[in-house]
Amino acid sequence: MWLTPRNIIFAVILVMLTVWSAVATGFNLSKLLDSLWRFKEIFELWFPPNWERAGSAFNAVLITMQMAFLGTFLALVIVLPLSFLAAVNMSPNIVICQGMRGIFSFLRSIPDVVIGLILVMAIGPGTFPAVMAILLHNIGVLGKLIAELVEASDKGPQEAVRSMGLGSTMVALYGILPQIMPNVLSHYFYRFEVAIRSSVILGFLGGGGIGQLLFNSFRTFQYTDVTTYVIFVMLLVILVDMIGGWIRQRVI
Repeated sequence: MWLTPRNIIFAVILVMLTVWSAVATGFNLSKLLDSLWRFKEIFELWFPPNWERAGSAFNAVLITMQMAFLGTFLALVIVLPLSFLAAVNMSPNIVICQGMRGIFSFLRSIPDVVIGLILVMAIGPGTFPAVMAILLHNIGVLGKLIAELVEASDKGPQEAVRSMGLGSTMVALYGILPQIMPNVLSHYFYRFEVAIRSSVILGFLGGGGIGQLLFNSFRTFQYTDVTTYVIFVMLLVILVDMIGGWIRQRVI
């Protein structure tokens, strides 16, 4: 059943694309295997972690978490109503629908690092441009994802609300929002995790937080400090994942 002419053509195209990409990018596993001995030297440079930096790492990771939370939560608050305007089944007309989709696509197409660089040039270094970069990029991503959830929502509850003579706002509040909320939370926590990693990268550009400490330690070859900071970032991501899972279980 799987060996149809169409599937064989797809498989051949995928193989050709894989080979083409591997040749263009210099993908070579033997090069990695030949360099394994260097990882032993790197391991010795990075371990044991310098726990004397734990206090500064804790404070910096809190700032990183605040940047990620603010940029993601404000984006969610902004896009929740806007995503209904971008959904085909709820938008008042095609002009507004395509206009909102265009705005989301524009914000999503620019990497948050690039937005951060532009804002740092305009505003100056600090956590504020980093938060704005995360916020703007998340508006683009969450707007698209939530609009798709609205379009794929079950029509039964919507028709039930409409049969009571209620308008589009009530349909959105009582016919759509309750059924998409678990998936909205899943997207939110996923973007929160991504925002934490983005905050670390933006810190390299002067955005503050633990990324700034990582950048300074790399520049001064303090690799045991780097290990401490990386451990704190990993613990933060694990904590966010656990909290997200706990909240989703209670909502679902």
